[in-house]
Amino acid sequence: MYGALARWWPLISPAEVYEDDARSTAELFALAERPVRDVLELGSGGGHLAHHLRERWTMTLVDLAPEMLAVSRALNPDVEHLLGDMRELRLGRTFDAVLVHDAIDYMTTLDDLAAAFRTAYAHCRPGGVAAFFPDHVADTFEPGTDCGGSDAPDGSGARYLEWSHPPGPGETTVTTEYTFTLRAADGTVELAHEAHRTGLFAVADWQRLLGDAGFEVVTVREEGGADRTLFAGRRPRA
Repeated sequence: MYGALARWWPLISPAEVYEDDARSTAELFALAERPVRDVLELGSGGGHLAHHLRERWTMTLVDLAPEMLAVSRALNPDVEHLLGDMRELRLGRTFDAVLVHDAIDYMTTLDDLAAAFRTAYAHCRPGGVAAFFPDHVADTFEPGTDCGGSDAPDGSGARYLEWSHPPGPGETTVTTEYTFTLRAADGTVELAHEAHRTGLFAVADWQRLLGDAGFEVVTVREEGGADRTLFAGRRPRA
């Protein structure tokens, strides 16, 4: 999805889908104890969330997949893009806010999750805030299915089916199957299948590891819609 199929990302997950999350991001950034002007997004993917944020804040986008960065550059040409791994990145500069959208789900061990939190803390200025958008937490996870996709003016289109499986006893990961039907502008159709393994951790683990990284933790439970548990970490001024 993030390599050979990256060119299809604007149709698989269109930018307009991220409008609600952009509003949620603004609400979490309001928890900062300093004005938020510049933002680091880790795991920025195709840049669809940043597309809604770039007019309000100066964005720096980091992703592990060069193909997804190329998609994001086409959508956000005036935004800084960097290749990097959120577990290891050290830019040598700090930001008023750090954002990690659903790419945080690809932290599949507690060590990976803790490493991502340390990276966020290292790049967050005192008084700043880091916001995290996991798709699921162990406390409330329920396996299910989803589907979506869209069409382009040139006649091309993409559709996907998403199917998540129940985790085994004691497991801290969940497997989600994706199937894609991809239609090119000339009418030719390509089928693809992938299985993604993502982390599944308890709220208490999120809170503990964020605290261990140095953050003051705020936990937010969304009502309706995505029905997610979101996390913010404030870096103390002192």
